Amino acid sequence: MNRGFLVTVRFVPCVLLVLAVGSCQKKPPPAVAVDDTPRVAAPAKPEAVMPTIEITAAPSTIERGSQTTLSWKSTDATSVLIDGGVGNVAETGSLVLSPTESTTYTAIARGSGGSARDSTRVTVVPKSVAKLAVTDIEALQRAIDDGRVRPIFFDYDRALLSPKSKQVLEENARWIKRFPAATVIVEGHCDERGSEEYNLALGDRRAQATRDYLLDAGVSPTQLEALSFGEERPFESCHDETCWSKNRRAHFAVKR
Repeated sequence: MNRGFLVTVRFVPCVLLVLAVGSCQKKPPPAVAVDDTPRVAAPAKPEAVMPTIEITAAPSTIERGSQTTLSWKSTDATSVLIDGGVGNVAETGSLVLSPTESTTYTAIARGSGGSARDSTRVTVVPKSVAKLAVTDIEALQRAIDDGRVRPIFFDYDRALLSPKSKQVLEENARWIKRFPAATVIVEGHCDERGSEEYNLALGDRRAQATRDYLLDAGVSPTQLEALSFGEERPFESCHDETCWSKNRRAHFAVKR
C-alpha cells in the first residue's frame, strides 16, 4: 500500500475530531441591557374622609330676652350650615344669640366623604317674675311656719291693737316686705261666744285693723287681703278662757 495514502487517512479522523469539538462549544448568549433608571411610584389617590361636627349651647336654658352662645367645631369639612336661622358659617366658631322661643339648632358639615350633623337645643323660659313669685310664696310660708311671722291676739269683744300686738306687726311687716311677690291673707278669728253673724263681723274688724296697721308699716296693698272666719276655725277647742284667749286672733296665711 502507498505510504502517502496511509498518512492522509490517519489525519482525517483527527481533523474530524477537531471540527466536532469546535462545533460542540456553545456561543455565549447576547448581553441583556439593564435599565438602571430609578422608578417613580405614581401618587396614591387620596381617600375620601367623612367630616365630623359638634355643636353646643351655653347656657342651654335662658330667660326670654337673655343670650346664649352657640359654639361648633368640625373636621374635614368643606362647608358648614347651621339651621334655625343662622345659615352658612365657618368650619369652627361661635355666635351669640338671643332666641325668643325654644329652638333646636342643627349643624351640618359637608366634605368629600359625605356629611355629618349634630344638634343642640336652647330652652327659653319666661322671665324670672314667675319663678320669684313661687320662691317668695315658699319663703314667706316658711317664715310663718317657723314663727317669724306671728299671729296677734285681742281682748274679748274688741278689735283694738294692743302695744304688744303692734310690736309683733312691725316685725311681721319687715318679713312680708322681703317677699313682694307673695300675697298674705290676714284672717280675723273669734272665740265661740256670740252669734255666728256677730262673730263674722267682729272677725272682719280685727282683720281690717291688722291690715291697716301693716299698710302703715309700709307693706304694699297688693300684698294684703283681709278675710273673716268668725268662730269657724278655732286654734284650740275648749269652753273656757284658756282656749278663748287663743282663738281671738288675727292669723296670717300665704295666698296660693
